[in-house]
Amino acid sequence: MIKSKPKIFRFIAVFLMLIISYGCADAQVANQKTENKQPEKSPDLSRFFENIEGTVVLYDVKNNCYLRHNEKRSAVRYTPASTFKIPNALIGLETGAVKDADSLITWDKVKYPERDWTDAPFVYWKKDHTLRSAMKYSVVWYYRELAIRIGEERMKNYLAKFEYGNQDISGGLASKRMFEAFWLNNSLKISADEQIEFLRKFYDEKLSVSKHSTEIVKQILVQEETAEYKLSAKTGGGWNNGKALGWYVGYVETKDNTIFFALNMDGKNYMAIRDKRIELTKQILTELGYLKK
Repeated sequence: MIKSKPKIFRFIAVFLMLIISYGCADAQVANQKTENKQPEKSPDLSRFFENIEGTVVLYDVKNNCYLRHNEKRSAVRYTPASTFKIPNALIGLETGAVKDADSLITWDKVKYPERDWTDAPFVYWKKDHTLRSAMKYSVVWYYRELAIRIGEERMKNYLAKFEYGNQDISGGLASKRMFEAFWLNNSLKISADEQIEFLRKFYDEKLSVSKHSTEIVKQILVQEETAEYKLSAKTGGGWNNGKALGWYVGYVETKDNTIFFALNMDGKNYMAIRDKRIELTKQILTELGYLKK
């Protein structure tokens, strides 16, 4: 008679998932501003942030719960940097500034001259781009042009509808400096908590934009797709008090759940956060069982 796998292994797997579920079940929702604390028995994420100043917020739809590391920082607003490409793309599609994911904008070499574009993702900027490819390679000049096409009045109105961060676009749509616009180290600010709420409304089609626009942006945000999960996300890089600021925001869809995440962290320079922001987020998601190894 062939014996089945030892029951102890099945027990351990179930026990680990119960720990996560129990911790989630008691978490306070983010919009309960008066009492928004992590449950005492929620998974401790601090070990992922040894020698790293940062925060991560996760929302588990199935268990209706939030998990956080560094709750104080999760409520602090920072420049959204290239994570703003998500609402920028939505607004661009909704206003007709671009028609679809393959809408091409020609690279203006005079207006946006090549400088030290030798490392990723900058090395991919030296050509014409579409909404899709510019999202993939985080092409700043494309989305600056998109914002200009949208215009200040329409941009301001949509950010108010979205309740996106502080909604402040006084920094302008663009300047002669490549990395200077209201969402790039300027007037617009958003917290990790607010990133989660925006992403949830975006995913659930509650942003007062068409289903068509939402579906296009969802499509171009996909980073990985396996038999077990689909990962959709956007990076962002800016500055915070003289240090590089790295963002990674998005969501993971599994067979029976959706998990939203927003991580930001500081680093001594851009290269210190470029890959680390993604690696750190994936480590956390994997440890919690949301990404299958």
